Amino acid sequence: MDKIKVGISIGDPNGIGVEIILSAFEDKSLFRKLIPVVFGPKKIIELNKSHFDKKIEINYVNNLKFLAENKLNVLDFDSRDFNLKFGLKSKTAGNISKESLVSATNAIKNKEVDVLVTAPINKDSIHSKDFNFTGHTDFLGANFRGDPLMFMIKGKLRIALLTDHIPLNNVASNVSVKNLNLKIQKVLKSLREDFRVQKPKVAILSLNPHSGDGGIIGDEDDALIKPVIKELKKKNISITGPFAADSFFGSKKYKTFDAILAIYHDQGLIPFKTLSFGSGVNFTAGINIVRTSPDHGTAFDIAGKGIANSNSFRKAILESVKILKSRHNYSS
Repeated sequence: MDKIKVGISIGDPNGIGVEIILSAFEDKSLFRKLIPVVFGPKKIIELNKSHFDKKIEINYVNNLKFLAENKLNVLDFDSRDFNLKFGLKSKTAGNISKESLVSATNAIKNKEVDVLVTAPINKDSIHSKDFNFTGHTDFLGANFRGDPLMFMIKGKLRIALLTDHIPLNNVASNVSVKNLNLKIQKVLKSLREDFRVQKPKVAILSLNPHSGDGGIIGDEDDALIKPVIKELKKKNISITGPFAADSFFGSKKYKTFDAILAIYHDQGLIPFKTLSFGSGVNFTAGINIVRTSPDHGTAFDIAGKGIANSNSFRKAILESVKILKSRHNYSS
């Protein structure tokens, strides 16, 4: 494949998004692998560049036909009414993060970039009548073919979520035979196509503590999850569980599987971030494009201080390229 064009949205401009983008591309070796295209206002990029004293070369364009191969390309758009205030929530900042994301999304739809990497947004700031989504995953599901699956990855540790950004009191009602089968098949498909795992081994965590203790602490594990596993095993699919989540990670049992399906957000994200925070990647599987992001948020508490770690963002960039090549090789 030719050099892959990586479309990058800046996230919330009052957060650490632009800082970690500039820091990541101080590593000039990245330019040998890809062509980066940031979608954001020149004013904001230059303010960050000056504030953090970054020496990186930037090629500002108003047309994606004029990209440079060894510079950080930025597709500029207007932000005259915005004043940068690190660490503060702002609807104006939210609107800029939305415009950046929509612009990058349109570019990948039009095949002007090959993959999408998103810097963190603030869900409250970006939310509006025009952006009525719970986050990136929900937005991507509305804009691309397929059903998005949140997949947190670091090396061979891969944790997918049955449910993601929903209230905890709605989780049990979303644990159904249909949903379990759908998400398990998406995990298996992603392992084969995106990560080249020919014979995937998948573990499922339980909904209830101690897998329900035989129905004493809820019957969903016995009534729903176990029958689904039993039927899939009849089809020679290597799937095991439901595992009690409290001991699964502490016992290092996770190391024997290619992926883990967690039932709800914190059940999967707390152990993942404990094991790999700052070096993991959020990958949206299940849709017809490749999208990744760092494993953290806007970090308003450290925005503007020059101490944000760009490691996870850099890994998100490299992982997007790797996954795209894996999909290309799988289909060819």
